[in-house]
Amino acid sequence: MNRTETIEAVRLDGRGVWIDGRPRTLLCASLFYFRLPVEQWRERLAQVRASGYTCVDVYLPWNFHELAPGRWSFEGRRDVAAFLDLAHEEGLYVIARPGPYICSEWDGGALPAWLGLDPELKVRQNEPRYLEQVTAWFDQVLPLLAERQYPANGPVIMVQLENELDFFDCADRTGYLTALREAALGHGITVPLIACSGQGDLAGATGDADGVVPACNFYPDDDSPDIEAEVRRYAGLVADRGVPLLVTETNRRHRTLRRLLASGAKLIAPYLQSSGWNFGYTPSSGNWGRPGNFMSHGYDFGGYVTSTGVERPEYAEAQVFARVVEVWGDRLALAVPGAPDTEVACDFPTSSAPGVLDLPEGGRLVAVPHLGTDPGTAVVRGVPVAVAPGSCPLMAVDVPLRPWGTDATLTLASADLVAVADTVLVFSSDVPVTVVLEGERTEIPVSGQRTVAGVTLVVLASADAARLRSVGPDGSVRLADAPHRPDKPAPTAVPEARRRTDTPPEQPAGRHDLPPALESLGVYRGRGAYRTTTDLTGVDELLLTGAADIVDLSVAGRTHPPIAGFGATRRIDVREVTGRVAIEGVVEIWGHANFDDSRLPALRLGALRGLGTLWKVRDTTDVSALWTVQGHWAGAPAPLRVLGGWSSTRVAVPVTYTRTVHSPTPSALHLRGVVEPLRVSVDDGEPETVHAENPWLLLPAGTHQVSITVPHHPSGPGPRAELLALDAVRDWSCAAQDDELLTAFAGRSGGTQEVRLPLALKPGEEAWLDVDLPASPEGYLVRLDATQVRVTGWAGGECVGRVWAGDRPDFSGGEPDALWVPPGWPGLTLLVQGVEGREAPEIRTLWLGVPTG
Repeated sequence: MNRTETIEAVRLDGRGVWIDGRPRTLLCASLFYFRLPVEQWRERLAQVRASGYTCVDVYLPWNFHELAPGRWSFEGRRDVAAFLDLAHEEGLYVIARPGPYICSEWDGGALPAWLGLDPELKVRQNEPRYLEQVTAWFDQVLPLLAERQYPANGPVIMVQLENELDFFDCADRTGYLTALREAALGHGITVPLIACSGQGDLAGATGDADGVVPACNFYPDDDSPDIEAEVRRYAGLVADRGVPLLVTETNRRHRTLRRLLASGAKLIAPYLQSSGWNFGYTPSSGNWGRPGNFMSHGYDFGGYVTSTGVERPEYAEAQVFARVVEVWGDRLALAVPGAPDTEVACDFPTSSAPGVLDLPEGGRLVAVPHLGTDPGTAVVRGVPVAVAPGSCPLMAVDVPLRPWGTDATLTLASADLVAVADTVLVFSSDVPVTVVLEGERTEIPVSGQRTVAGVTLVVLASADAARLRSVGPDGSVRLADAPHRPDKPAPTAVPEARRRTDTPPEQPAGRHDLPPALESLGVYRGRGAYRTTTDLTGVDELLLTGAADIVDLSVAGRTHPPIAGFGATRRIDVREVTGRVAIEGVVEIWGHANFDDSRLPALRLGALRGLGTLWKVRDTTDVSALWTVQGHWAGAPAPLRVLGGWSSTRVAVPVTYTRTVHSPTPSALHLRGVVEPLRVSVDDGEPETVHAENPWLLLPAGTHQVSITVPHHPSGPGPRAELLALDAVRDWSCAAQDDELLTAFAGRSGGTQEVRLPLALKPGEEAWLDVDLPASPEGYLVRLDATQVRVTGWAGGECVGRVWAGDRPDFSGGEPDALWVPPGWPGLTLLVQGVEGREAPEIRTLWLGVPTG
């Protein structure tokens, strides 16, 4: 039986979402237990419920619960069952998203790091080795969800399988999703199974597997006039499949959410309405912006609740929107997108085809988004009405009021209807409201009241509508108290700390010919050290390949700037040293890739971390000339040209250049000046793509025929080619410091000495500092006035997070410059690492701020 046709407490069909036999429009906020202290779970859940949202979506990260192969934890902050039970107690539904892959800018997208150690295992594929590992995860987590399905014992109303698979090159989507579906059914999941598309490829996300309902993630430009046209297309596509439009992720702006609603969405789940934190070593490395950046400790994209729990102005907008959804109730839940209303004209920027919903008992809701910044007027059915800039009122047109006990027709109301009581209609607006009722037209000022055809019409400012509690039969309203927003106290400086006199232990990890991956040493989060001595006589530079994430390299006592190239090849100048020297590379895992980006080796999903391979460069030869040309009209014998030097009128048509290169040792082909991606094949092997971000190709010793295919670009710079003869640096001793070892060291007592700030460090020097924090019911945001340091903080027995002051790579996600110490997490220990850069490493001041805004 097709699961979309079953009659259950929760079911989906072409008309909408049904819960307990009633159609529902669901507003859903992302809220992640793993990004919050357990002590704040209930408070945050209650906050979502008070916003008027009725649902939360919850990722369940596999690698948050499987700490090492076969070692599971569902305790403390990992007690997801307790979190789900709290959501149930707070009256919220839950959409559970157990992956196995979740993205979420989380370490590895939640795929355990050790999966990459098996070269035969292919992640996110219908492949036995991977599915065996997924089965172990599902065996742990699906029973927890099955026990808490609605309505029997919990809040779970849907379970999402996988996440945005249409972004990923999965060879057998149908087989893969079918395997996940069968696992869910086998564990007793009876609520609808969904799979979300990240870029609109419904089949790519679901594999068209029977019983897996397609959902859509939309992240449009909030100011685009074309949102409605795009969303209506997908509403039609899913309607053809007999299911409603479920928007499982989208932007947070409520003007945009209203436009989605008016285009047919029945579930609207703005991603990360309630923000959080990437504690410890859990952020990902990703490809936001330029390829290769770090997710910050703060995880906040501007949702209605900040990472510290402070309500932003959008929170009140959420309450008003939720009231609109509630007051229209079943009629809204069963409304269908109608033809755009041609009788709407605006003197401000607006949608190219405004959303319209046809209500089942007659009438329409017309969304009129104001995309500009100046006051504006819309003409609706020939009636001019005011529309506030930045708003999107859902205007009632030709709506019979009989379902609310009034034998009249609301011809037009230019604002949101937020409450109905007896013969009272309450609207929310920050501009005067025009109402046409039973042929009589009236304009009501903000905070004003009129009676027309026996119906009392009340207009509340949006801030008051958000606090509406009850409406009397005479139109009187009762409001909740306005939220108290205390003044933000000035941050206080920390003048001194206690510097520890001991250093954390290392776990010896053996000697190795070449540097192994950290994961092979049992370090899935944390750091490791690689040490060797080698002879650099006659060597001017080293070449580092495949290193990730952060490499602090010291050669003969000289510390180099951190290398954070995510596997991109790096040249290292060593002309100042000679003879036999010591080399040390300390590698810190910031996080495994949460996306799959082929431009840099360490950004591939499942890529491992470590030092990579360090090479001595023995010789460098320019090989830019003597390439034969194949393509366009080049004939036989093939012409000889400089690489990129063939001239043709066929712009953008590929041209292939081929030449023979020889090196008695392993070598690296460096293509300088690459702009467009190139396709390179060696000895007729499978072509590889070479990018500007990493224009290198490693070759084994010997003679090779290299072919480079480039789109003809006559006005572009031609690439140059050089061949570097290499000799690997060997015989490495390794030591591990995983996150658990470092956390244990941070939590223990030991010898200390008082230090006053500022504290100067040498590049490569580390200092462990214990900081006394006064008790605070709000916790602390700890900011650094510092240059050229990386800082990791621990409190309450956990690693809080990491910040980097001074020269650093790109950061994304939220607050990159503060550590949050949650209330009730005692103590603060900081690992401060001096970093080579333009300035000297120094911590001048630590500032303690209270997170009140």
